[in-house]
Amino acid sequence: MQEPNTTQRPCREGHFVSWDGTELFCRTWAPTALSDKAVILIHRGHEHSGRLQLLVDELGLDECWAFAWDARGHGRSPGDRGYAERYDDLVRDLDAFVRHVVREHGLRAENIVLLANSVGAVTAAAWVHDYAPRIRGMVLAAPALRIRLYVPLAIPMLRLLQRVRPRANISSYVKSKMLTHDPEQSRSYDADPLITRNIAVNVLLGLHDTATRVMADAGAITTPTLVLSAGSDWVVKNSAQHRFFDGLSSEHKERALYPGFFHALLYEQQRHWAIERARAFIRSCFDRPEEDRAPLLHADREGYTRREYEALQRPAPFPRNHYFALQKAALRVMGRLSDGVRLGLETGFDSGQTLDYVYENRPRGRTALGRWIDRAYLNAVGWKGIRRRGENLQALLRQAVEEATGHGGEARILDIATGCGRYVLEVLKAMPGVKARARLRDFAERNVEAGRKLAETLGLENVEFEQGDAFDPASILGIEPRPNIAIVSGLYELFPENEPVLASLQAVAEVLEPGGVLLYTGQPWHPQIELIARTCTNREGKPWIMRRRTQAELDELVRSVGLEKERMEIDEFGIFTVSVARKPLQPSG
Repeated sequence: MQEPNTTQRPCREGHFVSWDGTELFCRTWAPTALSDKAVILIHRGHEHSGRLQLLVDELGLDECWAFAWDARGHGRSPGDRGYAERYDDLVRDLDAFVRHVVREHGLRAENIVLLANSVGAVTAAAWVHDYAPRIRGMVLAAPALRIRLYVPLAIPMLRLLQRVRPRANISSYVKSKMLTHDPEQSRSYDADPLITRNIAVNVLLGLHDTATRVMADAGAITTPTLVLSAGSDWVVKNSAQHRFFDGLSSEHKERALYPGFFHALLYEQQRHWAIERARAFIRSCFDRPEEDRAPLLHADREGYTRREYEALQRPAPFPRNHYFALQKAALRVMGRLSDGVRLGLETGFDSGQTLDYVYENRPRGRTALGRWIDRAYLNAVGWKGIRRRGENLQALLRQAVEEATGHGGEARILDIATGCGRYVLEVLKAMPGVKARARLRDFAERNVEAGRKLAETLGLENVEFEQGDAFDPASILGIEPRPNIAIVSGLYELFPENEPVLASLQAVAEVLEPGGVLLYTGQPWHPQIELIARTCTNREGKPWIMRRRTQAELDELVRSVGLEKERMEIDEFGIFTVSVARKPLQPSG
């Protein structure tokens, strides 16, 4: 066992600008020699990065960079104490911090390991699940996947409180004596003026909902993972940690349980056992080959989401079959009154017309009851996510157009499956005078005609609609002039097999101008995927059964054709993603 380091490692303080322009406080510990390896540490709830100095010192990984930041509303970062507008803002801060570290220090995400504790560990797991970074590994110490809320019906009561008081706070019941047996660490915790007892109700509920989703979909995570659990944890439930660990698809995963340890196991009296295990795991992550993971290009044939897809193709077991039969019958009754439901039944709930109706978000129907039903239909979580996807797509498209038209350039947009093209048309309408033209293609002639009419209504003359098959590489390769912005939105999610998707992606990558970008969407998670499969029909009139692609699988498909993901956005429900990948100016190798 390595002796703990008793020398305090020098720390440099600073700030970084997060995704929304907020300047967050951060700390950097430089290595003792030139290094391309880094450990990013994420503090517990209520705490701050200054509390991590002890951990940095005792880890003894002086050959690695170490980085940490104060979460918004914590420590020396701005914001109301314990508050964030949404829990996923904290996950986006982690993504922004990693990009900051990579950019400022010339590092690569592939040479980063996360070490996170409690609430920070849930943030880390959510980021790895949603954003699929190609990091080396993560160590999750006592992850707060399920907090022990000793009040009966605490979560429903908190949801009610949030509706009445959206910015309500509660004070933590956690005392230092519940965190550690170490009297020195207990005194340090109690005396720290930067520790906040507050936690916003919406953050606590967001933590609960995010943890629920990540536990349910832990199979999407292939990142090497070590889970450390405290045997006498009065703050969080170990059963949730075990469920999460068992669900992981990681080929390299380890867990360790420390009997008698309290929640702050990295600050316990016998913490050297946990720290030694974390140190060994981190070094083993760096020692493994960079590509030492199971490839995902054939995830459509075997693996986690393939098994789910096959299960959805089988009849639902009793008594769930009766529940879905009732849901399906109700949908058809609603279709007589709700314009949106009727459109989905007629054209498919995945059709371009349905998507355009959802984007428009204007309830219509026969009678006031029909309009009320239509509003409920449009407020389904999946359609909310679709609209947020549209907003994210438009925001990233605007950025791409601004980049392409900088210094007098021209934006040449190609959308290979545009539907009615509303999201592209609205961006161009909002950017009058910009030097841009768009070629918008779709397989369905009715979508093409609807798009032409919409473009005419908006007064756009720099848009060309044409019928085209997104899975016909030859028709894509013949496009002139070559685009510098390509879009594939809401298409690949509808097709379970990877072979045609790869062929389509390869053609798009080849026709894309060097230095150009691809905007592509994904659906790595959906809480209603079984309900949709059992009750809704697709554009072909068949049951709408989807095979989800994890974000890691989708990014690997894109990377396999020579494009590299730069950034991405995801809705607050964790359902839909929009990513940006760039074609290198020079071919690799």
